[in-house]
Amino acid sequence: MSILQNFKKAVLSEVCPAGEAWMCEVKKGQYFRIVDLEGNQAVDTLFISAENPEERYSATDTLAMNQQIYLEKGTTLYSNLGRPIAVIHDDNCGRHDTIGGACSCESNTVRYALDKYPMHSCRNNFMYALARHPIAQKYQLNVRHIGPNINFFMNVPVTSDGHLKFDDGISGPGKYVEIQAEMDLIVLISNCPQLNNPCNAYNPTQIQLVVHEGAGA
Repeated sequence: MSILQNFKKAVLSEVCPAGEAWMCEVKKGQYFRIVDLEGNQAVDTLFISAENPEERYSATDTLAMNQQIYLEKGTTLYSNLGRPIAVIHDDNCGRHDTIGGACSCESNTVRYALDKYPMHSCRNNFMYALARHPIAQKYQLNVRHIGPNINFFMNVPVTSDGHLKFDDGISGPGKYVEIQAEMDLIVLISNCPQLNNPCNAYNPTQIQLVVHEGAGA
């Protein structure tokens, strides 16, 4: 049975190929589910208010208001205006990262090697979608709307000396996270193309995205 068939009121069900960008709109009260189809796939995600695109997901507000560094079931996501933007309604992975940031040509160079600069990155995906996607054009979005992101399914432990460690993922095939929108949202995803650390098990894979009106059948 497909993911779509599991929901009586699904309004969207799409597969995002490995390493690609993806965008959609999610209305207030709707549920947005990300499914890690093959396991160990990092999903870099931005949430932007459709009413006021200057308002968007804030990692600092979210961490401060929740008083913890990992995101999990029940976590409220906050905007840069300090308002609830979404809630993690359901999650069978366990926790998600919001401090590791999105990979870029520059960070690949600093973290790994100079010859990694040309490699595809999440920031490239974000910029491409904001330049070309019809939703970005509808809301007049551009690179200034790229802010701190969530890395769903990504495992980034903080060591005892305060450093970040990009570690093997804790997700698996079919694991999912489901978010309920607290306002009308624009969702921008980079299905991470990273090949240099174990966040994707060194093998980026596809994900499924589902928007639905209520709980599963």
